[in-house]
Amino acid sequence: MLPYFIGCPGWNDAGWRGAFYPPGTASGDFLQHYCQSFNCVEGNTTFYARPAPATVARWAQIMPEHFRFCAKLPRDVSHEGDLRQRLPAAREFLSLLAPLGSRLTPLWLQLPASFGPQRLHELAEFMDGLSAPALAVEVRNPQFFDRSDAERALNRLLHERGVERICLDSRPLFSCPPRDAAVIHAQSKKPRVAVRPAAFSASPQVRFIGHPDLDANDPFLQPWLDKLAGWIEAGLTPHIYLHTPDNQQAPQLAQRFHQQLQQRLPGLADLPWPQAPQQIGLF
Repeated sequence: MLPYFIGCPGWNDAGWRGAFYPPGTASGDFLQHYCQSFNCVEGNTTFYARPAPATVARWAQIMPEHFRFCAKLPRDVSHEGDLRQRLPAAREFLSLLAPLGSRLTPLWLQLPASFGPQRLHELAEFMDGLSAPALAVEVRNPQFFDRSDAERALNRLLHERGVERICLDSRPLFSCPPRDAAVIHAQSKKPRVAVRPAAFSASPQVRFIGHPDLDANDPFLQPWLDKLAGWIEAGLTPHIYLHTPDNQQAPQLAQRFHQQLQQRLPGLADLPWPQAPQQIGLF
């Protein structure tokens, strides 16, 4: 058992066959193999579509009890109108995922860039009205990144409720020249915001959007190695999710981070892998 949670943005990537999953792995077996190596996953798919009940039941059968599924609230909840009016839909979503039990934590609310300080009262009522075991919020409005009264109000609101402020570090992605199609697409989708490490509960949340050249990520990883090691030593249980522009190398980047964290925390167990991966340029 690791003292922290580490994973990737999803598990259903056919491009991982041979590099992470064993060659010839059936897509229906991806989750089982993923859970052998990582102890959490960023549930991006639930942002775009609700899974069928049968799908959730299957996930519950495959995911170990210690596994964490960080599901994103659907975009019709987070992006369509007043959050308070979307509470019934959010509760229905929680009920749909109830078979996952304790594995469903934290629930993520990813807010659009248009969600600004004037709507904080709306966010407060939504959080107070949603009976979620744990919640984490990602904001993208520039006013929440300028160290102003608005940012302090947001932080105070979340801290008082023990709700995490998800930290998105997209600096590695935006350090890439926009030449590659995957990089251009990722840069068009991900926000370019200041890094705001926060620990408002026992489970800080970090999303690291990496560079396609694994070696180029090291200068950006170093502060997070220090931060996570400090959180772990303080008794917290951080979550970190490693992305690359097209996520083809996300598992390798996650392994790279873990191996470097082992140097900071001697005795930290290895990440098991379904097979020996193609560790191109790890060290």
